[in-house]
Amino acid sequence: MNKFWLIVIGVAAAILALANLGSLIALSISVAITYYTAKWFFKTESLFKKVVWGTIAAVAGLTAIANVPAILGVAAIYVVYVIYKKWQDAPETTNSKDPFVNFEKQWEELTKKSK
Repeated sequence: MNKFWLIVIGVAAAILALANLGSLIALSISVAITYYTAKWFFKTESLFKKVVWGTIAAVAGLTAIANVPAILGVAAIYVVYVIYKKWQDAPETTNSKDPFVNFEKQWEELTKKSK
């Protein structure tokens, strides 16, 4: 892919991720609260504590559902990651007319063969 388009898509995805940063943080907090309260809900024996932990888990779960637009932010972060990987894997263009472009590499190969 052309590096220009990688830059354009990467910048757009980064802007989208930053725009959803608040919902990403709220989603992660509410999912963590839901996870731990559900975990404590199943551990407890008392009916009162089960009601309390269940209520807290339900409210946190509803908060997580309300932050569904954060999924766009997660997708944008993934796109930025993929573009970063493609940018790193993109072959660098070398000037084939220059005879000294790969001199160091060839010198290493020659010295290894002679040893």
